[in-house]
Amino acid sequence: MSKSDSNHGLRFDRRKAMLSASAGITAMTAATSTAATKTLSAAGSTCSTPRAAVARTQYGKVRGYIDDGVFTFKGVPYGANTGGENRWLPARPPAAWDGELPTLIYGANCPQRLHTWSPEQSFLYQWTDGWISEDMLKVNIWTPSLSGKRPVMFYIHGGGFSFGSAYELASQDGAQLARHHDVVSVTVNHRLNSLGFLDVSSLGGPAYADSVNVGMTDLVAALRWVRDNIANFGGDPNCVMIYGQSGGGSKVTTLLGMSSAEGLIHRASAQSGGGGNPPGIEESSEYSRRVIADLGVKDMAGLQKLEWARLNEVSNAVAAKMNPPAGIGGPTPIPGTARPRVGAGPTVDGRTITMRSFYDAAPEISKKVPVLFGSVSEEGNVMSSRPTEAQWLATLTRNYGEAKGKALVEALKKAHPEKSIRTLSYMCGGSGLNGLALRNNVTRMATMKHAQNAAPAYAWYFSWQSPMLEDAGAWHTAELAFCFDNTKRCDQGTGNGPQAQALAKKMATAWANFARKGDPSQPGLKWEPFEPNRARTMVFDNNCRIMDDPEGELRKILLS
Repeated sequence: MSKSDSNHGLRFDRRKAMLSASAGITAMTAATSTAATKTLSAAGSTCSTPRAAVARTQYGKVRGYIDDGVFTFKGVPYGANTGGENRWLPARPPAAWDGELPTLIYGANCPQRLHTWSPEQSFLYQWTDGWISEDMLKVNIWTPSLSGKRPVMFYIHGGGFSFGSAYELASQDGAQLARHHDVVSVTVNHRLNSLGFLDVSSLGGPAYADSVNVGMTDLVAALRWVRDNIANFGGDPNCVMIYGQSGGGSKVTTLLGMSSAEGLIHRASAQSGGGGNPPGIEESSEYSRRVIADLGVKDMAGLQKLEWARLNEVSNAVAAKMNPPAGIGGPTPIPGTARPRVGAGPTVDGRTITMRSFYDAAPEISKKVPVLFGSVSEEGNVMSSRPTEAQWLATLTRNYGEAKGKALVEALKKAHPEKSIRTLSYMCGGSGLNGLALRNNVTRMATMKHAQNAAPAYAWYFSWQSPMLEDAGAWHTAELAFCFDNTKRCDQGTGNGPQAQALAKKMATAWANFARKGDPSQPGLKWEPFEPNRARTMVFDNNCRIMDDPEGELRKILLS
């Protein structure tokens, strides 16, 4: 364990000891739980730790708290510590415990680099780095009651496959979904970067055959935990929706193609991501061989004792040498044409992952699962970027050629005369997060899903322009505050005005309806399934409407 892990663990143990001192309370029946909530409300309190807030899991009882009528459990273990001798092995069950485990605070995040964003961007995102440890296999649960059978909304965080967490953004708090939309909300942490995606079988042998994908098998383990335990939290294990944004969207589409996840997923939503192009086992094995060689480690014991920061430093350096020049800060490849990139992320190993799900095709094993696909207009928002028109054109010319660069500038200015050059550059510019490219990705994946002639695909486009700061537009992750119904909690990005609140109600209702019945429609806002000829798409803005292929002419310039 690293010094960082040790210090964080020490602080956590102190907190845990203090919380444990108040434990030792027995669980009550669902009827008593309901009565306790009513009493709490009548007393005028909004947060309490009553005896009612105890749930049973297969490993032991957990004690949470009630916040304004919502039962809240944070840091519930679904797996054992992944550090030391458990590094790169499939997730093992947590050890059973006696009494009641206090689950009152978030657990650790997978060890990762900290953020160094501009003040403006950090203000909009309201980012929380949290604390780190290899003991991070935890879920967080929000539910209106411990009885009943509600849809389960299982959110998977973004950050590529390298960083991020279940509570990285203020928007990811699930209380509002539980409070106002009668669902059970779940968020999850799992292994990332080289701790979750490194083939160490050359040193460890057959026991580590799945090491290259344990970051994904962790998520399957969490979904199995949901299947086996969520009924005790008022959830329906046969009505589980997985959804994720950015890297979380890629995790969603990967899971939809994994046989080990079959039957655990009943709805899915890939937001501003998905359909990735993972490398094959030969490429990933060569990458891992170089990492291990550069580390100078000769056996598994040495590798498992290595400081995670050193491990990630070397892994990132090797990936930078092996990968083609694309991604953030470089040209944005047309979806479906990029070369595979080695490093942090899943591998098509022929065992755990057998296909490039929603890259080559929609996976057959999840053909009966309805899927939402969507993106936001200003995906490439980098608030520190303030290009002039000439600078913007130069970037587009460098990435796409002079003719296409000029065509993009003229078409974007004509389509959106109300937007500044800065905002337009976030729709299509130098960032690897490119609004038009991701619109192309949405239509590509939805077309694949439609071709199965089975469960429907639904497409959406979030174009609501933030009133905060200047020219921010609808940045990467902006829709999360709305589909989680968290505009108040995220007021630094939303302003939480009447228009934001109204849009959040519509979006959160759509997501909850989709989780409940596989159709995101609601009274006054009927949503038609996607079909390629018209590319019908729900546009989320102050005026929500279904329309044919928003930004269609613009995105097609990128494909030309």
